[in-house]
Amino acid sequence: MRHWFCAVWLALLALLAPNALAGDADYLTFTTEDEANTTEIFSKASPAVVFVTNKALRRDRFSMNVHEIPRGSGTGFVWDTSGLIVTNFHVIAGAHRLTVTLADRSEHEAEVIGIAPEKDLAVLRIQTPPEGLVKLPLGDSSELSVGRKVLAIGNPFGLDTSLTTGVVSALGREIRAPGNRTIRGVIQTDAAINPGNSGGPLLNSLGQLVGVNTAIYSPSGASAGIGFAIPVNTVREVVPQLISYGRVQTPTLGLELASDRWIRRYRIEGLPVIRVFPGLAADRAGIRGAYRNARGEILLSDLITAVNGKPVRSNDDYLSLIEQHQAGETITVTLRRGDQQRDISVTLSESQ
Repeated sequence: MRHWFCAVWLALLALLAPNALAGDADYLTFTTEDEANTTEIFSKASPAVVFVTNKALRRDRFSMNVHEIPRGSGTGFVWDTSGLIVTNFHVIAGAHRLTVTLADRSEHEAEVIGIAPEKDLAVLRIQTPPEGLVKLPLGDSSELSVGRKVLAIGNPFGLDTSLTTGVVSALGREIRAPGNRTIRGVIQTDAAINPGNSGGPLLNSLGQLVGVNTAIYSPSGASAGIGFAIPVNTVREVVPQLISYGRVQTPTLGLELASDRWIRRYRIEGLPVIRVFPGLAADRAGIRGAYRNARGEILLSDLITAVNGKPVRSNDDYLSLIEQHQAGETITVTLRRGDQQRDISVTLSESQ
């Protein structure tokens, strides 16, 4: 009975797909539309993905000699054919020397052009870039929706040019960047993202860049189906500024606030203004910083409690609200001075 069933199954297979029995090569041509799409995207995008190696200096405690040691590695991708590479800030942080390995296995020394720790992004430039560099087309992360197919290419655990696929699991997430800043509007995906994938591209089904893979949520440190990517619309805003200025050009009030740790320690409601820089927005608006009384004691003057009516409880809250504006725009700052609270209009200055 078993042999009879196998014979019938083979006959049906030959009838329905005669080429499938012709040999392994022919059988492999039977792919689904989704598989063909995945294969095509990987084929076109993988030449733009690079391997970033971070090397640091360390002094031997016994010989006191300084050695160069691997600090870590990650992924990046070609931003343009002049040799500009985009990656995560945490991939290159603390580096003494950076090496970029291209898809053709050639290694190139790289220099840091600009960093944005608050967005966990960095731009590198490889020296003497070869001809024929491939860059990724940019998509629009505002068009993403939950359930859309996405693909991640990276170098997890040093295994170069690995592909994982999944879907957009959620939008509008928040994650912590280096320096304890909040990155908002982050893409959550179940495409496997492991250590080493950081800085690599997240692509849509058209092969367009829609995010930069940056973090995972996992008790074990490996992929648990929850990965995060910085949306490409944020990257579009940040990278040109890093190329031109080396940092993000954010407006400023021209003041120094107390640290969050100090605020929590003394249970202060509001953000104490420690110092006001002469000639800038806060100074022109009459905001006052801390001062010493006749006995030499340091006393607080103004505390910022809200920006444009939105409460601020930390430096991150304050900076996130300020960054939504441009230099020259006027915002409303709510201050508390002693027992009095008032709203003042402040025209933002350019970053110094």
